[in-house]
Amino acid sequence: MRKRTSKAGIAPAPDWATTISGLRRRLNVSQTDFGRRLNTSAMAISRWERGAQEPTAEGYIALGNVAGNPLCWKFWQLAGLGRGELMRVMPELKKHLIRTNIHPIEVVTAGSGNKKKRAGSDKSEHVTVPLLSIYAASHGGNGDTSGLHEAPAEGIIGAPKAWCPNPSATVCLRVKGDSMAPLICDGYIIAVDSSQNERDKLNGKVVIAWNKEKGMTVSRLNRFDATEVLQPENNAYESIVMNHKAKWKIQGKVLWWVGKQS
Repeated sequence: MRKRTSKAGIAPAPDWATTISGLRRRLNVSQTDFGRRLNTSAMAISRWERGAQEPTAEGYIALGNVAGNPLCWKFWQLAGLGRGELMRVMPELKKHLIRTNIHPIEVVTAGSGNKKKRAGSDKSEHVTVPLLSIYAASHGGNGDTSGLHEAPAEGIIGAPKAWCPNPSATVCLRVKGDSMAPLICDGYIIAVDSSQNERDKLNGKVVIAWNKEKGMTVSRLNRFDATEVLQPENNAYESIVMNHKAKWKIQGKVLWWVGKQS
């Protein structure tokens, strides 16, 4: 079947592309300024608007943030996040939307690092952070080797704004294993702030550490004199000494965690 083309012989842009270009025109900004809002380049915006390259899920989430209600739902659906799914993770959002028809949350992209954008009230009470399709392992196990800002998002999680001091640097991921039990159990979801990665400020805190061979591990960073160790909560597991040979890096501070009771 021959592909339909316009009179000029050029295939029409897909619907998602015209929606993106329409949003930019409505905001009356250049492709460069639009890209800054979305933490991407003007070249990427140009490819999106021409239909040459479709945005990633993270890109669609950011577009929904900029668009606001009701167009945000279309972008989030393109990201694979339906209205029903978003309502399930943020029940309070449903009440607010019904009452005011204003989108009251901030949507941030993993590692965006840019100024937060609001789509609605200036008194936003919640943020949404990406839930990445990766996991951190227990001591002795192997976690994902990709970095926090290299993994795709599979969904979003709503949280009180006070829980996320640096929303644009915060992501969520799952835990695999029980070396941090009973504090953090197998299957729990943790929120990690990658902007808090200085060892001197994290003594005694739960962190995500990364090693080229072991990948990501969730543990507590403790310092004993000049020695730093990753210490599990579960005494059945051994601590890990952080030396130059092992080359462990701190990827971020664990802010909070959620999980189902057994």
